[in-house]
Amino acid sequence: MAFWEKIEAGIAETKRRTIGALLDALAAQKQRRNEAAFSIALIALSAKMAKADGIVTDDEIDAFRSYFHFPESEADKVRMVYQLAQQDVAGFREYLTRVAKIFEDAPEVLEDVLDCLFHVAVADGVAHPRELELLEEAAAVFKVSKPAYHRLRAAHLGLGADDPYLILGIEPGVSLEAVKSAYRALSRDHHPDALMGRGVPPDLVSISEGRMAAINAAYEQILTDYS
Repeated sequence: MAFWEKIEAGIAETKRRTIGALLDALAAQKQRRNEAAFSIALIALSAKMAKADGIVTDDEIDAFRSYFHFPESEADKVRMVYQLAQQDVAGFREYLTRVAKIFEDAPEVLEDVLDCLFHVAVADGVAHPRELELLEEAAAVFKVSKPAYHRLRAAHLGLGADDPYLILGIEPGVSLEAVKSAYRALSRDHHPDALMGRGVPPDLVSISEGRMAAINAAYEQILTDYS
């Protein structure tokens, strides 16, 4: 079954129940590295982060489409998932819990989902306090590590005052070789091939670019301490 056919099948199932029930079904089926599962989870969470007015606006769809590239012929499917998620009485945290269950043994995928949610939050060029609260809530439910969360925040909001050692997940004063080792490991984990290997749709692998930019910036800043 082709990718968008899987999305359509998921929508058909959702019409009989809810998006929340569909997420539960995906968890039960252990479809952790399935592109369609990742995409449905991401669309649903994005809808919950969007203005909860029960209406899907073109601006919301355009913001989502700015990084989740889909053909115009499939726009109605994405809009349908948005509408179903926004109409569902389940809250954002309930959706987070269900998505966490789908990828419970693949924490790196949950980091990918959170990265995409950051993009949704800042798509209008402003990081609203409420959106940042929701992102922190997502990080907590997904059990994303403190260094990983700060890498994502730096990728979308700039390095700012974030400790570069925290970004790399190391302590100040470690050996230069330890610094290089941490950098190599992060570069490997966030390489586009690694993302595709864990079920991130090909059109979304570009999310690793911002993360790597934050990692590179932190690495370069740390290297000045050893020069």
